[in-house]
Amino acid sequence: MDPSELRYLEDEDTSTMKVIKGTTMGLVVGTIWGTIVASWQDVPRVEKHVALPGLIRTLKMMGSYGATFAAVGGVYIGVEQLLQNYRMKRDLFNGAVGGFVAGATILGYKGRSINTAIKAGATLAATSAFIDSGEQTTRIDNGKEYFPYTTKKRSTIES
Repeated sequence: MDPSELRYLEDEDTSTMKVIKGTTMGLVVGTIWGTIVASWQDVPRVEKHVALPGLIRTLKMMGSYGATFAAVGGVYIGVEQLLQNYRMKRDLFNGAVGGFVAGATILGYKGRSINTAIKAGATLAATSAFIDSGEQTTRIDNGKEYFPYTTKKRSTIES
């Protein structure tokens, strides 16, 4: 492996921390999406022994979507990091396999069908590969260092 590529593998976050962050982000996004989906549906009728039926249904949907998104995010990042550390490469193959495993296991389990599992896995794998194929990175090593502050001393006398 090229030493310049190895530098990008050495992030300040460990693989475990990345999985935790991916799971947490999935939980937050899924909970928000569950709230939006619950608000689109009709409020259930008020029953005699059920207090706040709309709130209960909304909380159940928030939990369901949150747990699903958290599981997909955790499995995706976990498999991607596992492959990246095993292969010592950072390419679109890692994300595609992570997307397939996450889609096939989590969404296939929820759909309770092999056909659904394969379709969900293939869709997430293709989406991940498409996004990673652009080789868009947030880190660009051009030799310059950017600081949020100036490193030069200012003179006390303004001219």
